[in-house]
Amino acid sequence: MKIVVTVLLIMTGIMTGTGKFESDVFKTKDGKELKITFIKHGSLMFEFDGKIMYVDPVSDYADYTKLPKADVILITHEHGDHLDPKAISAVEKEGTILIANANSQKKLGKGVVMKNGDRLQPAGWFTLDAVPAYNTTPGREIYHPKDRDNGYVLTFGGTRVYIAGDTEDIPEMQKLKDIDIAFLPVNQPYTMTVLQADHAARMVNPRVLYPYHYGDTNVAELKSSLKDVPGIDVRIRQLQ
Repeated sequence: MKIVVTVLLIMTGIMTGTGKFESDVFKTKDGKELKITFIKHGSLMFEFDGKIMYVDPVSDYADYTKLPKADVILITHEHGDHLDPKAISAVEKEGTILIANANSQKKLGKGVVMKNGDRLQPAGWFTLDAVPAYNTTPGREIYHPKDRDNGYVLTFGGTRVYIAGDTEDIPEMQKLKDIDIAFLPVNQPYTMTVLQADHAARMVNPRVLYPYHYGDTNVAELKSSLKDVPGIDVRIRQLQ
């Protein structure tokens, strides 16, 4: 198990209060703990500095009425496996900050809109950059057209986490710098093939890489293909 000195302290197999989902805990660059819980598919939960953030909560993957209430909810795009009003309602509380792409905000009738290139610091405990997420392969553009959906780069205590959203290995990934943790989707034809995910990982060059949103894809192939990149620690978690 790789430990990135002064940046990441990983403890795998930590369970949530529900006893259902794996979690990893990282030490951020400012010395605090960041806990990431792997729910299912594209759904994640982050805990940092006493706060709770959900990414793309969907009721098919968890009983959100039994999970902690959200300080922040991020939505990448409006597809039903990412945008679920029922799950959002289950974790909302007074003061919850909801952030989404424009189409998702329109469907929900609420929330703060972020478009590609926007940067926000909605609260003092994190900053947020919205980055492109789209298909490039001919015939696949209908799934995720350019300039519609969001990926996100989250910064918690100096530690940077890239949530790619539904995307292929787009050239904008080359612009991402100093990514500590990355989540890349690997479920062709909607997102990336293993070969594309390999290319994306080499562009982003995270210290820790989690394949997610992978359906029936054998993501062990991605771990194997990146063995020649010693700086990337590929970690496979149960997300399907």
